[in-house]
Amino acid sequence: MKIKSILVKSIAVAAMSVTGLVVANNAGSQTAQAAIVQNDAHVVTVNYVSDNSITVYNNYENPVATGQTLASNTSWKVIKTAYDSKGHKWYDLGKNQWIRAEYVTAGYVAANNATAKSTTTVSQAPAAQTQSQAATTSAKSYTSNATGSEASAKAWIASRESGGSYSASNGQYVGKYQLSSSYLNGDYSAANQERVADQYVQSRYGSWTAAKSFWQANGWY
Repeated sequence: MKIKSILVKSIAVAAMSVTGLVVANNAGSQTAQAAIVQNDAHVVTVNYVSDNSITVYNNYENPVATGQTLASNTSWKVIKTAYDSKGHKWYDLGKNQWIRAEYVTAGYVAANNATAKSTTTVSQAPAAQTQSQAATTSAKSYTSNATGSEASAKAWIASRESGGSYSASNGQYVGKYQLSSSYLNGDYSAANQERVADQYVQSRYGSWTAAKSFWQANGWY
């Protein structure tokens, strides 16, 4: 991806450098560059906005609306963090689906009667549990309703993600289905891993067979 640069006044450059933009000297003047930076959020929640939704764009440098919108109080996985040449922070939700950071809050925020609009490829995160709910889940068993081809697809993904181990970990990703630790809300029990995995796949793909097809095409789900 080509990086677009613009000349700005030295005082603006100083402000941008604090937010993580790349700054360079160029013939005695300052040049601020748009840049992808270290990801600072793994899940974000859309803030309440007047029209109850925010716009999704195709990139952060020269953004064009994709036609998708995200409803207030819905939570979404974040793949990348970036700043544009004007110092605005953006989040990539995967497949170059970008949103402005000013309209979201890092982490989960309890929903207030919001209904998410339909999207095609943005991956929605399952709703967070409260601590009491997590404790209740860990104390109970959970039986997945995946059977037949669904159970087969679920086992296939678990094998690729962790070798089928509930104790596997890779950075922020935990367990048999390599779920974000924030999804599990501190409850890493087998029952909770199975429950949250089913919830995530249902909300994201609609079925484990669809999730498997996506994994085969993209190497992740």
